[in-house]
Amino acid sequence: MRAALSLTVALLLTAGCTFGPDYARPDIDTPASYRISTGQAAELANTAWWSLFDDPILDRVVETALRNNKDVRLAAERVLEFAARVDISRAGLYPQLGYQAAAGRSKSNLSGIGQSIDDNFLATLNIGWELDVWGRVQKATEAERARLLAVEEGRRSVILSLVSSVASSYIRLLNLDEQLRIARKTVKSRQETLQLFQLQLEAGVVSELEVSQVRSELELAKTRVPQVEREIALLENSLSILLGQNPGPITRSRNFNTLSLPPVPAGLPSELLERRPDIRAAEQQLVAANALIGVARTQYFPSISLTGLFGFVSDELSDLFGSSSSIWNYDAGLLGPVFDGGRIAGNIRVTEAAQRQAVIEYQQAVQTAFREVDDALIQNRKTREIVTAQKRQLNALRDYARLALLRYDEGQVSYIEVLDSERRLFDAELSYAITRGDVYIALVNVYKSMGGGWVEKAEQTANAMDGSRETSGGQQSAGNQTPSGETVKGPPGN
Repeated sequence: MRAALSLTVALLLTAGCTFGPDYARPDIDTPASYRISTGQAAELANTAWWSLFDDPILDRVVETALRNNKDVRLAAERVLEFAARVDISRAGLYPQLGYQAAAGRSKSNLSGIGQSIDDNFLATLNIGWELDVWGRVQKATEAERARLLAVEEGRRSVILSLVSSVASSYIRLLNLDEQLRIARKTVKSRQETLQLFQLQLEAGVVSELEVSQVRSELELAKTRVPQVEREIALLENSLSILLGQNPGPITRSRNFNTLSLPPVPAGLPSELLERRPDIRAAEQQLVAANALIGVARTQYFPSISLTGLFGFVSDELSDLFGSSSSIWNYDAGLLGPVFDGGRIAGNIRVTEAAQRQAVIEYQQAVQTAFREVDDALIQNRKTREIVTAQKRQLNALRDYARLALLRYDEGQVSYIEVLDSERRLFDAELSYAITRGDVYIALVNVYKSMGGGWVEKAEQTANAMDGSRETSGGQQSAGNQTPSGETVKGPPGN
């Protein structure tokens, strides 16, 4: 017994040994700055930026998506799954205790002796413990814990994409409403012009040719209305799915022109390593791959296990726990490889190759993040420059339309010039509205590409929503109700 205890103590003292490389973050070639300056708005990267658009319905739509979106709920379940995997792996560090109980009766007929009926009862406790002398379980647990962290970052990536997609879709809906307003306004104006020209035709003031030209421009404007209405309906259906709802109308309490335009968030390129969940997930996958090398290397060393049993066995149930019926045993086992044909070496090479792949994937994730931020900043800056130029063009075309109509009234030009100016003005108004929408979308992409503390805050909102989830039918969806409780469906003006 003393020898066995001495061996156990010695093994426990060496159980802290682990094999395999310690993790170190790979060197990253981080640019000193972005191509486009981001200003002095760094704190905005950690705020719930969608609230800066000053639209309470947008806030509610985002909350609805965080509560009901199926991708977020799937990601949450994956986190729970991998948390359980960590517990399973960590259980190998501790002794495993079990029990066994049995009761039986047997009958035998022996020649010359007669019939014999025997009872037997058994109750035992058994313990088994595989000592983690070489750190195999520790390294395996480290790998599972890193995978759990990667999955948690994956959930944050889902939330990041969800919030950005919901905000972009909602802003595009408001922008399409603005395009629809412009198209309907133009249709109404040209209908009034056509009615006037028909009266003038009856009076012999204008010709059939001019009336046909006005009618042609009216029908051209009319074609734009169903096109925009189609885009609105399709986008509403798409946004409904993001909200975890069946396809249907989406509430908009404001028009596009009332949206506030938040400032651009700032930050250094190196801060992306801490902000972006996809980068952090890639790094945790690298940590897991690094730990699995150690798991593979421990296969060269023997596994050491301790087992023991203590219990009682008796022919009589009343005597089962008597001292004379006790049984016990303990033993230590050693199991290790001698020759395996290169299997262990092959497994080590597999894990080392997987680790090198994880390094490359991590570096690739970082470079992709730098590119996405740079692209988003350039898109934001240049789109604003385009919308400024389009504004000047729009003002010039309004002057052109006004002067063309004035010259027509004075009889200096034909109505063809008026129609040309109005057509160009209509196209410019639509293009200007679309580009203004692109400015907001470009800003959303900047927030998305930079990541930031807002992702964790949105995750907390999603967790809180999960904890207070209402039963189906308990109340109307937030996506179809205004803050005052009034239900508004479809774009304004429908």
